[in-house]
Amino acid sequence: MSGQTSGLAIETAGLVKTFGETRAVDGVDLSVPTGTVYGVLGPNGAGKTTTVKMLATLLRPDGGEAHVFGHDVVREADEVRSRVSLTGQYASVDEDLTGTENLVLLGRLLGHDKKAARRRGELLLEAFGLTEAAGKQVKHYSGGMRRRIDIAASILNTPDLLFLDEPTTGLDPRSRNQVWDIVRAVVAQGTTVLLTTQYLDEADQLASRIAVIDRGKVIAEGTKGELKASVGAGSVHLRLRDAAQRPQAEEVLRLALDADVQREPDPVALTARVGGGAANGQGAAEQAARALAELARGGIVVDNFSLGQPSLDEVFLALTGHDTRTQAPQDTQGDDTERHGTKDEAAA
Repeated sequence: MSGQTSGLAIETAGLVKTFGETRAVDGVDLSVPTGTVYGVLGPNGAGKTTTVKMLATLLRPDGGEAHVFGHDVVREADEVRSRVSLTGQYASVDEDLTGTENLVLLGRLLGHDKKAARRRGELLLEAFGLTEAAGKQVKHYSGGMRRRIDIAASILNTPDLLFLDEPTTGLDPRSRNQVWDIVRAVVAQGTTVLLTTQYLDEADQLASRIAVIDRGKVIAEGTKGELKASVGAGSVHLRLRDAAQRPQAEEVLRLALDADVQREPDPVALTARVGGGAANGQGAAEQAARALAELARGGIVVDNFSLGQPSLDEVFLALTGHDTRTQAPQDTQGDDTERHGTKDEAAA
């Protein structure tokens, strides 16, 4: 790997990190285009945080190569640190300081004079909807406000590359949407974002390309459309009138579609993936129509039916055999130890 590939913010080949006998990152290859949101999707313990730490120069790789904007993360760590910023999984600004005091302090550490640091802090507090809370101690902030002040601290100096490590963990839907809007605004200003998440809808909303990682390995990579197409052209969702008929309906669908059928938490709901073309040459719509006809012939009443692309949840389940909420044994060293990193903290 040359490390000089044009148009790439991050390029890795065979990246490895071990903790004792645990291989937390096991040969990860990534190519992250500049000016985009690149999603790294996987369950807790999959190796996401450890990968980010190596790319941000906070952990030394045990094998493989990694370049950030063409700079080797080991041999040219200072050059990498000058261009990146990291927001970890937990808000780690000083809780006894106010929002303004936190941003002014970090601005001063980043080399701004006091007046410039205060002006930059005020602009960010206004942009992130925190002006009214600027004079309050951070320990009195809500979870969503803490995440916003944490991201603000990470972009006091606008980085070329921002690592966001599970930025919305534990947030309510309104706060998550606010953070998503901030991410979109940061990218619109030219920053590349590498986003790790275990939330499928978050990757779907924000990322232009997604790497699915499980047990330290990248098991799939592509655009949302490419990942969804990899497990079938469509997904059939239906709700029955009578829950007692679900076992019978499940068997009819399995035979008609030649596909695995998933029982949903709703006792009358079933989901099945439909391939791009069955052995008889039928497309997804034709297969679904045939399945509906078979259900009707069996006296099974369907109250609601839809055919659409597979969700990322179904993609992940198909690729790994478990959903993103399933705990994995990997990356126990990486998920909780690093809570925040600005350029100066990384350099330290």
